[in-house]
Amino acid sequence: MKSVEKLTSAEAEKELDKLAREIAEHDRHYYLQDAPVISDAAYDALRQRNAQIEARFPLLVRPDSPSQRVGAKASARFAKVVHARPMLSLDNAFSDEDVADFIARVRRFLGLKEDEEVMVTAEPKIDGLSASLRYEKGLLVQGATRGDGAEGEDITANLRTISDIPLRLKGKPPAILEVRGEVYMTHKGFAALNKAQEEEGRPIYANPRNSAAGSVRQLDPAITAGRSLNFFAYTWGEISELPAKTQTGMLEKFTDYGFVVNPLVRRCQTLDQILKFYRDIESKRVRLGYDIDGVVYKVDRLDLQERLGFVSRSPRWAIAHKFPAEQAETVLQDIEIQVGRTGKLAPVARLRPVTVGGVVVRNATLHNEDEIARKDVRIGDTVVIQRAGDVIPQIVRVLDDKRPRGAKPYKFPTKCPVCGSHAVREVDEKTGKEDVDRRCTGGLICDAQTVERLKYFVARDGFDIEGLGGTMIELFHEKGLLNEPADIFALTEKPEKVSKVLAEHRAALSEERRAAEGKDPIVTKVGKSKAKKEEREDKVVENLMAAIAARRKIGLDRLINALGIRHVGETTARLIARHYRTINAFLKGMESDSARAELESLEGIGGVVAEAICDFFDEPHNIKALHRLLAWLDVTPMAAPAKSSPVSGKTVVFTGTLEKMTRQEAKARAESLGAKVSGSVSAKTDIVVAGPGAGSKLKEAQKHNVQVLDEDAWLKLIS
Repeated sequence: MKSVEKLTSAEAEKELDKLAREIAEHDRHYYLQDAPVISDAAYDALRQRNAQIEARFPLLVRPDSPSQRVGAKASARFAKVVHARPMLSLDNAFSDEDVADFIARVRRFLGLKEDEEVMVTAEPKIDGLSASLRYEKGLLVQGATRGDGAEGEDITANLRTISDIPLRLKGKPPAILEVRGEVYMTHKGFAALNKAQEEEGRPIYANPRNSAAGSVRQLDPAITAGRSLNFFAYTWGEISELPAKTQTGMLEKFTDYGFVVNPLVRRCQTLDQILKFYRDIESKRVRLGYDIDGVVYKVDRLDLQERLGFVSRSPRWAIAHKFPAEQAETVLQDIEIQVGRTGKLAPVARLRPVTVGGVVVRNATLHNEDEIARKDVRIGDTVVIQRAGDVIPQIVRVLDDKRPRGAKPYKFPTKCPVCGSHAVREVDEKTGKEDVDRRCTGGLICDAQTVERLKYFVARDGFDIEGLGGTMIELFHEKGLLNEPADIFALTEKPEKVSKVLAEHRAALSEERRAAEGKDPIVTKVGKSKAKKEEREDKVVENLMAAIAARRKIGLDRLINALGIRHVGETTARLIARHYRTINAFLKGMESDSARAELESLEGIGGVVAEAICDFFDEPHNIKALHRLLAWLDVTPMAAPAKSSPVSGKTVVFTGTLEKMTRQEAKARAESLGAKVSGSVSAKTDIVVAGPGAGSKLKEAQKHNVQVLDEDAWLKLIS
């Protein structure tokens, strides 16, 4: 990588564009998904590089530059909250010199002499989720996440469940007070949560920060209430009047109002005192009982904070002194390939256990085969691993001088380790580059993908089997009754087994519920209640058998969609079905040497989709499983679209609420009349059918002068 001083203007512009996109993607992973994919140190390095280039080329600062914004957009799952005052992030310091520069900048900006005091508060930087609490006349009226700094998510109901957050303030707080702080989970609370997850057979969480963030962003506040969460208050947003003149004075007021303030906050008068506090906190870090990733320094006097003001995304009067990334050496004992529910082959490094930052690390991510090749990671190597903040441990580098003799380059498997099917890397037809991930093609028979594939198979856009939901599929799979789609229809010949499995499951749930409530096991009384329960169970089984039997007759397009072939969804399945018309013609076409060329000739199907379909049918396991399924089915041919109709050959978009038919019915009817149904409006769109609640698509239609019809006019047209 070129040094910033040697970059040309064109090179700088190109790199700033790349950095803006890359940092935005990492912000999305961190703030929106609570699942960062790089270490804090690596992320900070990207931001530093961006800042250095912008400092040398100030005219190239982009509107979407990371220096102009904070975080990520609010989730659409929650109502949005516009912050009365932006929730900005802090600039970072990574060395003692950076802290000294910060103090010097404050002095220069304020015109202070060397002997004039700059009192600073220093506090641990909590590694959790930033939250804002708005109080009016002492009552909590709203709680929100930071979001992108200007707009966050309304999580009031969830924040109300945290005991550290007062619902009514003590004393005489300002009429309007917006308190900001950090929601976090202690190490003890995190361990208890993971223990409960393990006992329930659920996945364990990666770290306390992600657990805390995920907990307050639950759609069900009851889940948040069941988690052990805490809150430290440390600053404020909108406030009707300031009750103190210093940062420390404000924190004392917060305590009076009923908030928990970190007891480790200190006032420091000199640079030596600041750095001594930093070293002290760093040495105590492992024993604190909660995660921190640095120390925050703030100018103590509020009048000086007011004079210092803000730069684009952070205050001039505060800075975060980050801890260095935590690293350790250990030996890579093995590389294990895990297969995800979508068929992705993920390499995991099995390590000789080593303690990093107070945590015993046994595994680390290797990302993909390109990463293994780039770092030349070999079994037996001594490696440096890093656990920075809340990221899954990763291998930073290999110590070549400690490589054992005979260590061979790792060969990434080209077959699935679970089912033996081919594992392939798709090629992006636009860029010509291979995908970084290798995926198993044995979709119908791979145990690693079985449950998710079956859930997709019975979903609404597939076979739409009422009563056979995700929980039931997991249960039947666990009991050995479901392993592939054909097994679903075989259940109709095993009603007694199905009934027994459901009865045992209900009994186990009842026992767990009694245990959770602390009640002694009870003997079920024989009588009317038991008879009624058995009658209900028999009815459930009877309804399920009927629902499965009713789906033995299925349209070709729905069958193709239900197979779960990568990149093949409802629209693509319909294109294929419309071309081949019958199941026999489709299967014969897939056996042909010209299958890929024929698929690519269809409008709307590109090379990547065609390759995924051919990969699926190149796998003998999938063919056999499909034929076992077809033995149970009556696959109805796809009707040819009308060649002459008022909408034949036209592109139609549906938007808003349809009152006389479902969206699915409307699409099917339009396509049967030869129309092409699209999900977006453009200049090529012919008709937009707009029901109540139509939004942006209606505006786009008006912008492009596209014909707009209401539902009645549409029905009249196609009748």
